Amino acid sequence: MSDARTEILSRIRTALGTEAPAPAAVPRQYRSGGEHAPGSAEVLDLLVDRLEDYKAHVHRVTAADLPALLASLLAEVPASSVVVPHGVEGAWLSRLADVEVRTDSREAPLSATELDAIDAVVTAARVAVAETGTIVLDGETDQGRRAISLVPDVHVCVVRTDQVVQTVPEAVRLLDADPGRPLTWISGPSATSDIELDRVEGVHGPRTLHVALVS
Repeated sequence: MSDARTEILSRIRTALGTEAPAPAAVPRQYRSGGEHAPGSAEVLDLLVDRLEDYKAHVHRVTAADLPALLASLLAEVPASSVVVPHGVEGAWLSRLADVEVRTDSREAPLSATELDAIDAVVTAARVAVAETGTIVLDGETDQGRRAISLVPDVHVCVVRTDQVVQTVPEAVRLLDADPGRPLTWISGPSATSDIELDRVEGVHGPRTLHVALVS
């Protein structure tokens, strides 16, 4: 409260002969976590339900089958080019054929014009929140700069099952380990709506989001 307002209210209370009431206690019993463990079946099912509700495409796959899945998804686009952060696992891309792979890094970033000409992007993730259907990227080398996950029209995001937590507070605690990193919070493909509630996708980010949930 400003000094002027405090002074004015004090004079009013004095004139009325009343004392300032004691401030009411505000309950602060916020949830610090969920009842289900990270990566549990309940948490994974909830994440899938939320993502699909947001019109994301979810693919549950083993680590051994991930390269084949990525090749299949990019073939469906169809993608002639894909951008990946320089720290992504090379084995993920081992099954790609007839796809130009462009690597992006902070030291050698692709321009916005170059990214706009690329069909898809493949990244990892830092954490996923089941209750909100949100995937968070924190700029680590396997997730890359924010621009690469915002400009191409198709985003394929690889999330390990052990990265899935139930609640936002759990995710925030994990992200707090590296507070200086830029965060990108993704809840489904980019979408907005006009005053008549007509949904439009791809306005300020990827039109299509594929999530590879790897166990």
